[in-house]
Amino acid sequence: MSRTSLIPITVIFLLLVAATGFADKYDEASSKKSYDQVSRDYVLKQTTVPVYTFQVVKKIPHDTESYTEGLILTGGFLYEGTGLYGKSHIQKIDPKNGAVVKKMETSPLHFGEGLTVFGNEIIQLTYKSNTGFTYDKDTFEKKSSFHYPSQGWGLTQDGKRLIMSNGSAALLFLDPKDKKQTGYVIVHDDRGPIGWLNELEYVDGRVYANIWQSDLIARIDPESGKVTGWIDLTGLNPEPEKLKYPYVLNGITSDKDGKLVVTGKCWPYIYTIDLVSVQRP
Repeated sequence: MSRTSLIPITVIFLLLVAATGFADKYDEASSKKSYDQVSRDYVLKQTTVPVYTFQVVKKIPHDTESYTEGLILTGGFLYEGTGLYGKSHIQKIDPKNGAVVKKMETSPLHFGEGLTVFGNEIIQLTYKSNTGFTYDKDTFEKKSSFHYPSQGWGLTQDGKRLIMSNGSAALLFLDPKDKKQTGYVIVHDDRGPIGWLNELEYVDGRVYANIWQSDLIARIDPESGKVTGWIDLTGLNPEPEKLKYPYVLNGITSDKDGKLVVTGKCWPYIYTIDLVSVQRP
């Protein structure tokens, strides 16, 4: 059940940190610990929620200089937000052929993170600046900024609210007008909280979340936080010997038919995939 913020947001955040082992994204020791919590072996052996693999139905070129942090398909175009200091940018992509039709470099002072489109605004998070930005969807002109007390990781929306991740096991709900937190849920399965939630996408009443530094995507009921499915994209990485940490799977959206569209940081392709149920013995 979603909880409203009846105590100060900073207190809530500290409680979430303590409960879920939140740590810096690029601290490899804590990354390894969090990945082990949701290992592929565990996902494949558990029997309480369905597991899916994939079949590629389409791929288009992707800029290998784009360190993908956010991806959204809307209005007939892909919008991508990328990270790294001095290299972060937002770009508009033709989903037919991968051509970049508009690109804007963002401030070198900020490490870009997740983004989404709400109405006529692009909304973007940053990693450690505790600051997000809104831009005009058509012109990319900066309109405003907003603040939050945590790191910024993934961002999506369900038509009524923004849904944000910060590396913990929490999905945070924000008012799309003032960007203030209105509630949260803790993502969990039968074993406990699922942390390291990264890029997000909302599809047909469920939130899909990359698990940072893994080939796994969790499908989540946003009202309860319950994991309702696992997607194992092992084997999708086109150059596994080259595209190692931190060039991992990251970036989820969906097309008009509800098929998932995914990529990775600096990967050469964006893929449209069908999900295939894993048959259990």
